[in-house]
Amino acid sequence: MGLFDWISGEFIDVIEWIDNTHDTMVYRFNRQGNEIKYGAKLTVRESQVAIFVNEGQIADILTPGIYELETKNLPILTKLQHWDHGFNSPFKAEVYFVNTKRFTDLKWGTKNPIMLRDPEFAMVRLRAFGTYEIRISDPETFMLEIVGTDGEFTTDEIENQLTNLILSKLPTVLAKSETAVLDMARDYGVFGEYIQDHLSPYFDEYGLELTKLLVENISLPPEVEKALDERTSRQITGNLDEHLKYQSAKSFDNPSSSMSDMAGMAMGMAMAQQMANGMQQNHQSTQTQQGTPPPLPNQVAQYYVAINGQQMGPYSLAQIQESINTKQITQDTLIWTQGMSSWQKASEVLSNYFSQTPPPLPPQ
Repeated sequence: MGLFDWISGEFIDVIEWIDNTHDTMVYRFNRQGNEIKYGAKLTVRESQVAIFVNEGQIADILTPGIYELETKNLPILTKLQHWDHGFNSPFKAEVYFVNTKRFTDLKWGTKNPIMLRDPEFAMVRLRAFGTYEIRISDPETFMLEIVGTDGEFTTDEIENQLTNLILSKLPTVLAKSETAVLDMARDYGVFGEYIQDHLSPYFDEYGLELTKLLVENISLPPEVEKALDERTSRQITGNLDEHLKYQSAKSFDNPSSSMSDMAGMAMGMAMAQQMANGMQQNHQSTQTQQGTPPPLPNQVAQYYVAINGQQMGPYSLAQIQESINTKQITQDTLIWTQGMSSWQKASEVLSNYFSQTPPPLPPQ
């Protein structure tokens, strides 16, 4: 290359930046010695802003358009103006391209559960996660506060900081909302907008705009979710007493019932006994208030029942009568109570509790 060609090349300078990374927020234009020649062409595209830095200070901010750098008001001096330095000008300038588009699909999520007061569950621990979007709203503030002299600043360098910012302010925002946990899951969109509005001022300090925050999931700890499922199951079951009677009747109808089924029935009858005892205590309390003494405790008879070769009980007479009405105890079921020398059929011990059919009429 001849001297003339080299000098001609000094006059040709095009400054532009095309982003192919999709995550670069600020890019410093690479120029040997940071020297920009007089009359250079600068192209600033839509969703970009160009920042001139001269001698360590921001000299100018250019919005989208095409500029010819030939005014002496800009911090630009050509090499040809300084022959005494041998084409090496001591006056240097840097151009930073700031990407003002939206940066999407940034992740946020709680590392540990957040402790909150809930109007329905008192105190709960919540986990939450989702995504958010940001945009550089104030290029000068972003350069001064975040980027500094970084030649290629990407979202990876600030994503952790912004996520920590969200998580540090999230408990305060959730507490101010006073929204029940079950209501939070009803409409994630509205709740995400609420969080976004309350977190936006903290992003402004960095020269950023929080354009959107999406809540993808809010969940309780596994043990709390298990307890909630059990509570829901109880509500679906309905009347507990009727449900126990139904399960007990099914175990009698199935002759191949396992021992676990029998144990379950026994537990159900025990629970029924506790319920009956509670009702009896309430009745006795009412009688006491009315001036009538309750019956002596030793007068309550206890019965044992033989079911599928297994001894069950003891049961009160009221429970035995209930089991007879539901066909759980038949006339052939063996029963024993205190004072009996051996097991006897229920029809012999409690004949009054079985509906009897009258004998046929005598012939006329």
